[in-house]
Amino acid sequence: MSDEIVETKDGLKLRKLVELKTSTAEEYQKAMLDRVEYFKEKNQQKSQFNSFIQNTVVQVFSTLLDLKTKVDESLGEENLKKVHEVLDSVLLFGL
Repeated sequence: MSDEIVETKDGLKLRKLVELKTSTAEEYQKAMLDRVEYFKEKNQQKSQFNSFIQNTVVQVFSTLLDLKTKVDESLGEENLKKVHEVLDSVLLFGL
């Protein structure tokens, strides 16, 4: 992208856009994504323990949700409703 420097009467220098390429937005987007990735890596280097714990917790939740959906699929709708009714009654008596 070409630009020219314009100086105001106050001495402030401004860049004036002369030409706008169609790929400018893509270049800015790529630069922003590279910057985000850079800081992500920097933060992971600072605290590998926290990163490990976060990854472990997310993996556990992901596994539990996958297991729940597979159990729901294997039970079928009728049996799933019965299981929910039993759980509701158990929870009501527990309170």
